[in-house]
Amino acid sequence: MKICIIAEGSYPYVTGGVSSWIQTIITNMPEHQFIIYSIGAEKKAKGNYKYQLPANVIQVEEVFLDDFAEEEDKWGRTYKLTNEERKALKSLIDSNQPDWETLLSMFSGNKIDSAINFLKSRDFFDIVHEICLEKYDQVPFTDMFWSIRSMVLPLFLCIKHPLPQADLYHSVSTGYAGVLGSLGKYMNRKPFVLTEHGIYTREREEEIIKAQWVKGYFKDLWIQYFYNLSNCAYKHADKVVTLFQKNKEIQIELGCSPNKIVIIPNGVNREDYIDLPKRGYRNRGELYIGAIVRVVPIKDIKTMLQSFAIVKQELPNAKFFIMGPTDEDEEYYNECIQLIESLQIEDVFFTGEVNVKEYINLMDVLVLSSISEGQPLVLLEGMVCGIPFVATDVGNCKGILLGELDDLGEAGIVVPVMQYTEMARAIIQLCQDEQKRQLMGEIGKRRVGLFYTKRSFIKRYQKLYEEMVKSVWQE
Repeated sequence: MKICIIAEGSYPYVTGGVSSWIQTIITNMPEHQFIIYSIGAEKKAKGNYKYQLPANVIQVEEVFLDDFAEEEDKWGRTYKLTNEERKALKSLIDSNQPDWETLLSMFSGNKIDSAINFLKSRDFFDIVHEICLEKYDQVPFTDMFWSIRSMVLPLFLCIKHPLPQADLYHSVSTGYAGVLGSLGKYMNRKPFVLTEHGIYTREREEEIIKAQWVKGYFKDLWIQYFYNLSNCAYKHADKVVTLFQKNKEIQIELGCSPNKIVIIPNGVNREDYIDLPKRGYRNRGELYIGAIVRVVPIKDIKTMLQSFAIVKQELPNAKFFIMGPTDEDEEYYNECIQLIESLQIEDVFFTGEVNVKEYINLMDVLVLSSISEGQPLVLLEGMVCGIPFVATDVGNCKGILLGELDDLGEAGIVVPVMQYTEMARAIIQLCQDEQKRQLMGEIGKRRVGLFYTKRSFIKRYQKLYEEMVKSVWQE
């Protein structure tokens, strides 16, 4: 079977949960061939993979959202759109019910020769002008035109990049990846599977609300646009996989048919963590607190640091290890360093990108301070090693640590987002109670063994792939 995995902003350029998940899928299914269709932000990342691609990856297609060239002599072309096509394009921008059948038909044909040429065309100009007259007559037209153009440009860049032939298309988010999965199904009459780790639209909505580069009167337009992209994927996917019940409920609320949704949790292999380094000699009373995390704003490293400043006052022998890449957002990393200096915190160590298995078993307590997550693999990795977590109440963190499938007990402490005082209090509580740490660690091990094994996770995806392709053959 030839499977095209469509990833946006993750594999193979970025480490972390979604990328690790993709790598796990591919390496554990050597019987299948995989094509990676990766959507990246910047062309400078081309070919700079964070992962060794497995032997069964037979092709990599790379699309970058900054990969376009302005052609000053191409303004004002006419594309002879039908009235139905004009209405469909307009509905993509200013409606909550786009005509996706007409749009996919346009995207799969040759009428639009290039993204840039079309967005400089008379047709696009007229569509924006019409929207402006109907709904934004108080907004300067030039602001409206350039905002909408920048909004739809990434989508048009993606759809004009050739989509490989495959037996099955598997998008690992909605958004642009979800539209491309829908397009693969439409063009090639092949099954389309969608997996959502987090809820893409909610994450984009949060970013846009906070963004300084989107003017206030355009925020609603941008937010609705991303909901439209997700609804395309929900509508056309044959199966929608989510990782836990709460996400399923949100997907249904957003318009996904409940009959399409199946829950497949993440999983880890316990045997991979058996012979890890043990806690060795330390100075008397030393406590190791760790975070396995990319140093980027969505992981909210600053809240971790503020909490550790309080922990350090109470527990002078505590040390804090932040394990993960620091080069994905160098500006944010530098802000974290400045925060450490201003708070005058000692014993904070940024290890950079490391082999987590060489560090994880040395920790007494692990911390996750994200403001958005799906079902974090790092929680399962810590739990299988018997290490308790302090984590923010995002995604499935509460379900994993406190138990949504069992009554085993608590494998950690859940705290509100961005509340560093409560996070510090929870860390101190665990650091001061070794018996509680051991009890939570044992509960975590048992929970992973019962509900979050890699074997079960892989088997369910193998079965899903086979069922999807078989259903097409039967048709």
